Amino acid sequence: MTIDSHQHFWRYNDAEFGWISSDALRRDFAPSDLATAIAAAGVDATIAVEARQCVEETEMLLAFAAEHPFIAGVTGWLPIVADDFSRYLDRFLATKHTKDTKRGGLVALRHVVQDEPDDAFILRDDFNRGVKLVERTDLAYEILVFQRQLANATRFADRHPDLRLVLDHMGKPERTADGRPNAEWTRLIREMARRENVWCKASGLVTEVGRVDFRPYFDAILSAFGPERVMWGSDWPVSTADIAYGEWLAACREVLPEQCFGSVAGKFYGL
Repeated sequence: MTIDSHQHFWRYNDAEFGWISSDALRRDFAPSDLATAIAAAGVDATIAVEARQCVEETEMLLAFAAEHPFIAGVTGWLPIVADDFSRYLDRFLATKHTKDTKRGGLVALRHVVQDEPDDAFILRDDFNRGVKLVERTDLAYEILVFQRQLANATRFADRHPDLRLVLDHMGKPERTADGRPNAEWTRLIREMARRENVWCKASGLVTEVGRVDFRPYFDAILSAFGPERVMWGSDWPVSTADIAYGEWLAACREVLPEQCFGSVAGKFYGL
């Protein structure tokens, strides 16, 4: 089974999606759109990841998953820093996939740490208090940061050694003028990978560095994490502003081992 570990849906509006700079992405993207792309590419299942930091987003993704069997799980957003976060967590844990169906429910949470004005947000006491509650469940947590925030993200991982963590978009590497991986990113990735509870998504790369030679970036994460902790993701539809779905999948297949396209994500998310 081929699993796309990272894709989004949205009902577009200017107010909530101001981060979208490409005209091609300023429209709605629904499960029916993705179904066409994955069928052509031979992808069997996906993980739908939040794109808006509101509870309604998580509810929308879960509703999509209930209607479309190819959505194997949902990474949602909940107010982790809120005093009543435990109430939200209890409510949404009831939507988790059952042992009978093993698909379509809440499998992880994510906060858009990269957009927080304070690069030390991920170390805040209120945020980590909430993450400790997540740690008591069997949900995972997805780390979304820029390269400059990786050191603090590693410190965050040290606070939660028993929580399954995955680094989205390879930590958003910065590139050199000739398109090579930035040496500091490589160092930070190696340091983070020393934490055995942290995994890595081979996703979002073309958005960050452009259409360069992807191999050095993939080689870096494979060397650091090992293929058993690297999973492929499309970052659809964001990535389609720069590269077609099937072309991105083909480029990744040239470098990544087969297990990165299904079994790693299946194990991480408990599918």
